[in-house]
Amino acid sequence: MNREKLMKMANTVRTGGKGTVRRKKKAVHKTNTTDDKKLQSTLKRIGVNSIPAIEEVNIFKDDVVIQFTNPKVQASIAANTWVVSGSPQTKKLEDILPQILSQLGPDNMDNLRKLAEQLKKQPPGEGHASATIQEEDDDDVPDLVAGETFEAAAAAAEEKVAAPAAEAKVAAPAASS
Repeated sequence: MNREKLMKMANTVRTGGKGTVRRKKKAVHKTNTTDDKKLQSTLKRIGVNSIPAIEEVNIFKDDVVIQFTNPKVQASIAANTWVVSGSPQTKKLEDILPQILSQLGPDNMDNLRKLAEQLKKQPPGEGHASATIQEEDDDDVPDLVAGETFEAAAAAAEEKVAAPAAEAKVAAPAASS
């Protein structure tokens, strides 16, 4: 390659005058701080301690149990923070009831009674299939009723609520006499 051609190529790469950077190269920024690392640094700042030898964690929510098997549990009592990490499994209460019966506290005994009543009311042939079909139907938007508007339905609902209240006012003075 001759010297003139080389100097011409070198001059075309320079974006500014003498003493400036020859070319701009976009720097690739690597983000090393993912959500998990940010969370761990925040937990370290709070001062959580790892709690060893926990085999299972069950979180009760309505009729559903979120179950962690062999989770990593960390706690900071001063910050009122508990961290349960692992792979969760969402199960229905009746599915894992025999396993967790000894773990239920008094606040969940009401849920247990409700569950027992529901199981008694269900015919033996029907299982979870009818419940799931009903839940799927509930997710859909209901069909419109011909000739009925929202305002008319709201007025009818107000009349139903107002009628028993008026009857109660009339019945109350008669009862006190």
